[in-house]
Amino acid sequence: MKLAELLESIDGYELHGDAGVDICSLACDSRAVSPGSLFFAFSGSSADGHDYISAALENGASAIILENSSKAPSGVPWVEVADGRGSMALIAAFFYGNPTSALPLIGITGTNGKTTTTYLLEAILAAAGIPSAVLGTISYRFGNKRIEASHTTPDAIELQKIMRELADDGAKAFVMEVSSHALEQKRVDGCRFDAGIFSNLTRDHLDYHGTMEDYLAAKLRLFTDLLRPDAEKPVRRGVVNLDDPYGATVASSAACPVITFGMKDADVRCLDATFSVDGTRAKLMTPFGELVFASPLLGLFNLYNIMASIAAGIALGIPLDAVKRGIEDHQTVPGRLERVKNSRGVTLLVDYAHTGDALQNVLSTIRNLNPPRVITLFGCGGDRDPGKRPIMGKIAAEYSDLAIATSDNPRTEDPFVILSQIREGMAETEGREYSPEELDVRFCEKGYLTMENRREAIKLAARVAQAGDVVLLAGKGHEDYQIIGRVKHHFDDREEAAEAFK
Repeated sequence: MKLAELLESIDGYELHGDAGVDICSLACDSRAVSPGSLFFAFSGSSADGHDYISAALENGASAIILENSSKAPSGVPWVEVADGRGSMALIAAFFYGNPTSALPLIGITGTNGKTTTTYLLEAILAAAGIPSAVLGTISYRFGNKRIEASHTTPDAIELQKIMRELADDGAKAFVMEVSSHALEQKRVDGCRFDAGIFSNLTRDHLDYHGTMEDYLAAKLRLFTDLLRPDAEKPVRRGVVNLDDPYGATVASSAACPVITFGMKDADVRCLDATFSVDGTRAKLMTPFGELVFASPLLGLFNLYNIMASIAAGIALGIPLDAVKRGIEDHQTVPGRLERVKNSRGVTLLVDYAHTGDALQNVLSTIRNLNPPRVITLFGCGGDRDPGKRPIMGKIAAEYSDLAIATSDNPRTEDPFVILSQIREGMAETEGREYSPEELDVRFCEKGYLTMENRREAIKLAARVAQAGDVVLLAGKGHEDYQIIGRVKHHFDDREEAAEAFK
């Protein structure tokens, strides 16, 4: 493809040099450049791509797109743009044939529930005879193909390349988790959305966004900018959780019609629901009529995920009977209240909950099942928002008979500093603080403790757990690694739990 052809997809650029050069690939990492590549140089949060232009040229770049003309190279064509990230997203979509132009695309954004909602939507679309590709936190997949997820939402070049590949493999729709980072960094600006779901907004990623207002502003871009109807897709819909404190703001800001969901006073609303250890049964009212279903998913927060999926199915015009089949056919999501089999009579659950709100949702659900005791093991990631650490500590200690704070990807931080910050919240509760040695002997009173080594902490939970107890391992879910320093080490809560509780 010629550089001139690619430039037709963007506005407001200044070309310097021959636009007739051939472009064979796209790259924003100089290490990924090969002969014939178009290299994008823009300023990032931790590095400046302009500093790598010479490395890109050494690797064979044919042309450069940049934001800072003072760093312009000689010997190859270069293009100055005001918005490098946005330009890259549009050019990447064009280069890969705009895979979302002809196929439905549903994006899910929010702090919690995105992954479960993608699985539910995948099942609903399958029931309607529409095989869909899913791009999310766990993997990018279609049929038997699995591509390991590098980010919840990959960079614009990788995203469009993967979508092209999955469409060529036969996908007839896309379901995608859309992170706040991806929206702010314009990774999805080349995507043509048909529907967007807002699940909820609670404290997370403030190490990046700074404030809840900025976090919300990033999420809003999906509804204000990327769901605006146009000639290519004149019918677009927003799907909004009206029960969330930010839901009304999202709904009123959307540039397209909105379908709301919630427990009452919403387009998709709950008339009746019962929850048990076997799952959820509910009756909903929808714009298409009543819908009664049974799902193995546990708890009120999963009912919200189900309602979000049903509302999205309605937004896409999927018949209610197919929506019902999809909800009832779906069984489980990796690392989301995933059960680990054991011979001890313990209900052993692994969940990805890594925010205060998510942990509270999961523990509320477990408490409502009235088990004899609840033992929770959890941690907080290093190099991430430290403000949520005491919050999560307090929630875990309040909702559990025993809360064990341990390491969860400490990264470059001292894990004992992280644990001390978690402990501040735990110490605000009425429980007593245990030492590991005390718990080797007895566990009679409600309490908490800190134990840095996650493997040993899981073994401790196994020693004190009794038949009938619920043991929750929270924070890592589907992840199969621990990041210590800058190194990933294999570690899977499900594997560790199966070994400790056998």
